[in-house]
Order: sequence, then C-alpha cells, then structure tokens
Amino acid sequence: MSSFEPAGAAGDINVKKIYAAMLLSVLSGSAMGQDALAPPAGERKLFEFSADGVQIYVCKPKDVEAHKEQGLAWVFDAPDAVLFDADGKQAGKHAKGPSWTLSDGSSVEAESSAKRPSPKPDSIPWLLLKVKSHQGKGKLDAVNYIRRVDTDGGAEPTDSCDAVHNGETARIPYSATYQFFGQ
Repeated sequence: MSSFEPAGAAGDINVKKIYAAMLLSVLSGSAMGQDALAPPAGERKLFEFSADGVQIYVCKPKDVEAHKEQGLAWVFDAPDAVLFDADGKQAGKHAKGPSWTLSDGSSVEAESSAKRPSPKPDSIPWLLLKVKSHQGKGKLDAVNYIRRVDTDGGAEPTDSCDAVHNGETARIPYSATYQFFGQ
C-alpha cells in the first residue's frame, strides 16, 4: 500500500483535477515563454495596418562573388506594398529596407530579429522586426518593434531559375498585417 491513496471515486476525481491543473499551468507557461514573436516586456501595440502588395524576387547567382550560372536561385529583393488603416484608407507604403513610410511623413527601417513559418502554405513567414532608424516626424516616432502576421502569399517563386531566367524579376502577390509596438 502506498502512503497516498485517494478515498474512492471522489479522491480519484480530485487527483485528476490536480493533474489537469498542473498540466495546463505547465503548457500555458511554456507556450507564452517561447513566443519568439512577442515584443520585449514594456512594449505595447500602438497601431496596426493591413498591407497589400508584392514580394519581389530576382533570379541571380546564389554566390554573388562567384557569378556561376549553375548556382542561380530566386533571391528576395524587396517588398512593395500599400498600408491600409482599419477604415480601408491608404496610410502609407512598405518598401525596400525594409522600410515603412506613413502619409504623415514619418518612416522607419527595421531588421528581422525573429521569425516563424506562416500557418498558410506558400506564404512568407511571420516576423518580429526591431526598428534601427527613424526619419521624419509623425506616428512612427514612438515605434520600436514591428510584427508581421497573417501573411498570405509572397513566398519564393516556384518557377525555374536557370541561365534562361538569369536576371529576371518575379513579383509575388501577398497580404499581411503589420503591428507596430512602442513604449
């Protein structure tokens, strides 16, 4: 006999409840702790925009220094998208850099700090980007991080990238939500 034996069915139910609560606590804590796309503590979502546009890829040598045709691949070049507010009004542009420029004249450039595959097939990954520079005055002044989620499309072309296509550009349609965080 063990030193802990629940008393009948009521005891079994209590033990099951305790185990269930412990499991739920462990699972929810680990999921929250591992969210690489969460901005750092203290950052809050300031606003978000939907984006509609294209991801631009160029067929070129994988190793730019070698310039060998057998090493050709579709290489990401830049986004080209229009940002829309919640009312569907154009709010700005998303372009090479990557950069975001709003109609108030403010702009930021950022660099990727974390990514996760999109749950949608043939879609670009979800990202957390850290702002590295600000220009102009306006709404983007307070932004420190940008998160790209809800991506649809934009993945690398599936067309052949070979000597015949060397130097060609592919513009792959995509949409996404960009969330802007600051303190």
